[in-house]
Amino acid sequence: MTTYYEFDEVDTFTPVAVGEPGARVFYLHARAGTERVTVRCEKQQVGAISQYLQRVLSDLPPPESHPLPDTVDARAADGNEAFVLGPIGLGYDRTNDRLLVQLDELVPRDLSDDDDDDDDDDDVDVDVDIDRGRVRLYVSRAQAAVFCERADHLVAAGRATCMWCGHPIDPDGHPCPRMN
Repeated sequence: MTTYYEFDEVDTFTPVAVGEPGARVFYLHARAGTERVTVRCEKQQVGAISQYLQRVLSDLPPPESHPLPDTVDARAADGNEAFVLGPIGLGYDRTNDRLLVQLDELVPRDLSDDDDDDDDDDDVDVDVDIDRGRVRLYVSRAQAAVFCERADHLVAAGRATCMWCGHPIDPDGHPCPRMN
């Protein structure tokens, strides 16, 4: 069964991280009234959404109000996700002064199709008949700014990176390939 949510306005749109740095699971949580949806994602996806929203916000007038940061109980998101995030669509709707966020489900490729050694790609339909889950929502400029603040804080709260190789350092260190 495909999950589909569409919100013209949301009360909450926020990133959530569950667990300790190095073993965290990231979620995007949206709520409109009593309807809630949580999508599991990667830390890099949270950071990419934040970067895009910040870029769009920098070209717009500052929000008139600044809502309090969203507080979502991390346990509420843990294990209750609608789907795992795949493609992301982002945009700005000038008519209603809202930022569009579209989150599509990750659909794994059928590995049995890759076994053929045909080089004929003319008859390959990419994503034509795939029925993906989707969350489509609009957020205000103020909600987008709060999302970005929280996302940047969560992403930065991860493990420190090695100054030599750029890989994350675990609490007990890491085998640095540049230091061998």
